[in-house]
Amino acid sequence: MKSDKRVNCHKCKGFYITWDKNFPYGCRILGFKSKYLPSVEVYRSSGVKCMYFTQK
Repeated sequence: MKSDKRVNCHKCKGFYITWDKNFPYGCRILGFKSKYLPSVEVYRSSGVKCMYFTQK
């Protein structure tokens, strides 16, 4: 059942908090900043859970 859970960006090595109030979340692995958690943006754009998650 673990595969049904969402990816938790806070536990990923690539996740970071930016200083940009318009785009507060970022992913170093995929190289973007977002208004929403990167895993949410990845799912919205591709329909697939983030495949680059790397446990801290």
